[in-house]
Amino acid sequence: MSEPARRDLFSPTQRRERVVDWQVPAPVAKVAMSLSGMDAMLGIRDGRLPPPPFAKLIGFVMAVVEPGRIVMELEPREDLENAIGLLHGATAAALLDTAMGCAISTRLEAGQSSVTLDLKMTFLRPLSIRSGLISGEGKVIKLGRQTSYTEGFVRDGKGALALHATATFSMIGNNFTGN
Repeated sequence: MSEPARRDLFSPTQRRERVVDWQVPAPVAKVAMSLSGMDAMLGIRDGRLPPPPFAKLIGFVMAVVEPGRIVMELEPREDLENAIGLLHGATAAALLDTAMGCAISTRLEAGQSSVTLDLKMTFLRPLSIRSGLISGEGKVIKLGRQTSYTEGFVRDGKGALALHATATFSMIGNNFTGN
């Protein structure tokens, strides 16, 4: 690559900037943990609770909240691309991990939560800014006392399946009873 071409890659006209704001998470978490998981998820979806900072950073929003099911949506952007011009796989993984964990939350009582133990993903097609609105759906397969199992799907704007995943979550919190 010639030196002038290399300089053009770093030209000020090629720079982009993105500013992200968020609410301090600890007070929000305290309120959310005092609610049932369903009420907390509805609160985030409906704007009564601020979304987590990570959701603001990546840019996904909670679109559907049902018992045992969550759909998160993401409008793909340039700043989420990798070096070959595709949406970075970690973006889709974060979207799906969040949707699957939140799906479990919809089935929990106040003071209960879960954390990801494992996440197994199969990427079926690439995503890019041309993919349209991307959706990540998480579904509870089995809610357990110690571990719970979920399944997830990422689809492009035309509904084509781009990623399939399964995950195991460890259950944590007060007086967990499970189902």
